Amino acid sequence: MESRVLSSGATTISGLPRLTRPAGRLNTVTVAVASPASLNTTGGNLIWGRQLRPSLLNLDHSSPVVLTPAKREILKPCAATASESSGDAAEGGFLAKNPWLTTGFFFFMWYFLNVIFNILNKKIYNYFPYPYFVSAIHLGVGVVYCLGSWTVGLPKRAPIDSNLLKLLIPVAFCHALGHVTSNISFAAVAVSFTHTIKALEPFFNAAASQFILGQSIPITLWLSLAPVVIGVSMASLTELSFNWLGFTSAMISNISFTYRSIYSKKAMTDMDSTNLYAYISIIALLFCIPPAIILEGPQLIKHGFSDAIAKVGLTKFVTDLFWVGMFYHLYNQLATNTLERVAPLTHAVGNVLKRVFVIGFSIVVFGNKISTQTAIGTSIAIAGVAIYSLIKAKIEEEKRGLKKT
Repeated sequence: MESRVLSSGATTISGLPRLTRPAGRLNTVTVAVASPASLNTTGGNLIWGRQLRPSLLNLDHSSPVVLTPAKREILKPCAATASESSGDAAEGGFLAKNPWLTTGFFFFMWYFLNVIFNILNKKIYNYFPYPYFVSAIHLGVGVVYCLGSWTVGLPKRAPIDSNLLKLLIPVAFCHALGHVTSNISFAAVAVSFTHTIKALEPFFNAAASQFILGQSIPITLWLSLAPVVIGVSMASLTELSFNWLGFTSAMISNISFTYRSIYSKKAMTDMDSTNLYAYISIIALLFCIPPAIILEGPQLIKHGFSDAIAKVGLTKFVTDLFWVGMFYHLYNQLATNTLERVAPLTHAVGNVLKRVFVIGFSIVVFGNKISTQTAIGTSIAIAGVAIYSLIKAKIEEEKRGLKKT
């Protein structure tokens, strides 16, 4: 996802009691609790793209846990269990010792799915220029995927109440508006140009944080955004595929995703990101269906579907729509999963490199001709985004370090 909704870190796990020291009991035995490092040297167990860290268990590693004699039997080692654990450790030992392989795989799949989505999406618009309908298909395929996953319990569906639903509706609306306007821009101009305009998103985020949320933005962040604005301006002036519909739609998408971030802060929840994104996708789909029917429905029935089928055939038309929706959902989910595995600084660098990959591959695949000034402007804008992301991530890490101390 270009911009993502993150759930706040839960401090406890439902159903897992906090271990405390029983008071006023005799004949107790003291059991030392291992340090976090010895509990899990890989930083946590991966559960559907999430890490379950030892800190989530609310264990007090600075003091022993006192248990009653009645519970001593529970702590007695079992030979069969020990052998099974050693066998499991042996099987997963290689990945446990090399966690960078798993993280690298997540980055690779995130980039790969995003590039494929952008290329396939643009190819569809070349013979089926109906962005409202295609946007609904993107979300619709993802919703079907989520419902299927819930049906088999992978993952288990998290319950939702009316209060949380009210908080998620504004987030989903902004998500839907940003997605639709992005697709209108993709259909109107070159993919590389749309991504260049969307590089301005950090500027809108900083402006919203400063003037709407009242947060103080350091001068260094504002200065790092200067080359982004200059670069996008240079690229827009000489972009061969420029038109106002594509430019305006990309700008509206930036504003929509900015407001999505604002509403997301108010809708922070302990629900895991996979379930949260599923609910947002369902609500966003409900927002996308009416305009697709009202604005494009008559044209689709009259000649839209028939023209597309005549150009590429029914089988290719249906399979293209299915796979573009699947790639859209999976790359957004992989982006969330990747963020949960790495530090914000690493993810910021990865997100900038992803945009470079998309722009580069789209130019090669579609053979888009760009002027020298456009190429220079795009490079300046991407460099500015990289500097901004690095500074912002460093500031966030410093704030996190101060809170821990």
